Amino acid sequence: MTTPPATGGNKSFIILISCIATIGGFLFGFDSGVINGTVDGLQRAFNSDSVGTGFSVASMLLGCAVGAAAAGRLADRFGRRALLIAAAVCFIVSAWGSGIAGSSSEFVVFRVIGGLAVGAASVMAPAYISEVAHARYRGRLATVQQIAIISGLTAAFVSNYLLADVSGSALNELWWGYQTWRWMFWIELFPATTFLMALLFIPESPRFLVVTGKKDVARSVLVKLYGEHEGSAKLDEIDASLASDHHRPRLSDLYDKVRRRLRPIVWVGIGLATFQQLVGINIIFYYGAVLWQFVGFSESDSLLINVVSGALSIGGCMIAIALVDRLGRKPLLWIGSLGMAVTLGLAAVAFSTASLDASGQLTLSHSMGLLALAAANVYVIFFNLSWGPIMWVMLGEMFPNQIRGSGLAVAGFFQWTSNFAITMTFPIFLTSVGLAAAYGFYALCAAISAVFVIKLVHETKGRELEQMEGL
Repeated sequence: MTTPPATGGNKSFIILISCIATIGGFLFGFDSGVINGTVDGLQRAFNSDSVGTGFSVASMLLGCAVGAAAAGRLADRFGRRALLIAAAVCFIVSAWGSGIAGSSSEFVVFRVIGGLAVGAASVMAPAYISEVAHARYRGRLATVQQIAIISGLTAAFVSNYLLADVSGSALNELWWGYQTWRWMFWIELFPATTFLMALLFIPESPRFLVVTGKKDVARSVLVKLYGEHEGSAKLDEIDASLASDHHRPRLSDLYDKVRRRLRPIVWVGIGLATFQQLVGINIIFYYGAVLWQFVGFSESDSLLINVVSGALSIGGCMIAIALVDRLGRKPLLWIGSLGMAVTLGLAAVAFSTASLDASGQLTLSHSMGLLALAAANVYVIFFNLSWGPIMWVMLGEMFPNQIRGSGLAVAGFFQWTSNFAITMTFPIFLTSVGLAAAYGFYALCAAISAVFVIKLVHETKGRELEQMEGL
């Protein structure tokens, strides 16, 4: 059957339901950022040492890895929308429980629950958007996810600042006898509840409905999304793209039984997910203020640099939105890789000139300090016009319908374990080999990622999901 010319369908409805899905990205960012203002409160409340507090802070990442790995497979069984709803419930439970926790172990449990939600939302939101959006603007809609994540981080920082400003400190009581740091977590209940309620009004992914044999329901969703003629033709295309025996998706589909190897597309997904973290972006997100104070900037200047980095991140994402469906995914990735390699290399050069002052603190000359600052912020722009949003776009659309859930499960697991590894090893780098060597390592990874993209990544711009081969 020949598909009628694409019309773009009910674009306003598709944009609406895609924006609802990206609230998961906002909560992803908020839940990741809210912990920054609560560390002193956690130490005081639970009488924990730095190691215990560090684990409390990092515990969410363990849940993220499990949540991302489980979400892809569970979404193949219960649906994309169902998993987003489950993530919203976990966000609510985590926000409430983290604030009411009476012990460190209880707090860790609720943070891990939040991690499950973040991990699930991180892979399911872009997957859902890819499965409902038209190929002509799918990349732009999926890129909004990264803006939502950054907006969530920023909202958490602003919320924490305002609450502490009202009470005088995160340790002081705010309302109804509860300390301010607890309210910092409870603020998340508002967007999380909004997310849950909004999800009740969006349709299930039509690709999932076809995979599970619910063709009549899938047809009605596709007609609502794309119109009568294009929706009916799309149903036949989706059905034809599945396994010949029409079995339900399973993890073993990732293995090519004929060639007796893992499908190459799975390795590409793992590479994309891993390289996004190996370029060191979370060092800026998680250690930004500490990093700049470490090389001589004042606390207020360091906080201001973080704000500037957030604004530049959103600016980089806007560039990606403008170019992703015109220039394509692959060019943005390798351009970003080369840009990050250069800027990280310049930062490494600047940090290599650092010396110790009388108090044992690292200091940079004025010119080298400006070089490090400029390089780091240009690096943030390159990341957010490329690997930041485009990795999620690619993971959401590059896998064929039959293996999308399983592919996302594997790639998402590697993404979050790489995140955990980079986050935990940076302090070790800092005290053993120094900032210059650490940034040199991230620069090397960025350069290698450019070769990876050029050699192994295939362009997906303008291709329907049913055209993804997954060889």
